[in-house]
Amino acid sequence: MKGRQAAFEEAIQEAPVIAAVKNDMGLAHALRSECAAVFILYGTILDIGQIVKRIRAAGKLAFVHADLIEGLSNRGEIAVDFLAEATKADGIISTRPNLIHHAKELGLITVQRFFLLDSISFENVVRQSSHADVIDILPGAMPDVIRCLSQRVTQPLIASGLLTDKRDVCGALAAGAVAVSTTSEELWEAGLYSSKKSLLFRKDCDIVQVETKNCIFLLRKLSQSEHSRIRRFGSL
Repeated sequence: MKGRQAAFEEAIQEAPVIAAVKNDMGLAHALRSECAAVFILYGTILDIGQIVKRIRAAGKLAFVHADLIEGLSNRGEIAVDFLAEATKADGIISTRPNLIHHAKELGLITVQRFFLLDSISFENVVRQSSHADVIDILPGAMPDVIRCLSQRVTQPLIASGLLTDKRDVCGALAAGAVAVSTTSEELWEAGLYSSKKSLLFRKDCDIVQVETKNCIFLLRKLSQSEHSRIRRFGSL
């Protein structure tokens, strides 16, 4: 059986746009989308199990933001135990290192979220993310910061928040993020999916082939030193 981590890596290579949902309406749309993973940013201790069940029944990976679930947010490590046992979520999202560490011990995929406000918070990512499988940074529309951070950490990066259009998504991916998460339903259907569509991502390369005009424009505007990190697949 494919492990959770391998399944996640395969999912984001196929569909690097992750649906982030904050209510039932968004969840319904995410279930119909081509996104392969869903970040759950709402719910209570009473309904989170059903939310996860619906996502997994749709063939998607379910990640619960443990800090945002009513009735669990202040429960510490016992909240992680509950999510692992009672909901069968694939992974958790949290800003708290102790929850990330405990979730990893339980075999969950761990996504540690950081808010980048200044140089101090940037350095905190490097110092405090050692137990996380994936690092999630907010805001996500900061390609220069993503590029610098990707050179300082070993874990894959997800960019989240303030992604408003295709150019923001392409910019984050071109800068080194393996995926983006967004509540913008328009971006879920933007066609930014596997090599069969408009975007080709390779783990061993920093940059991707992009066929949308906006993204081509972005890549051509990179500096000469950044161009040296680009490997093209086919024609642009």
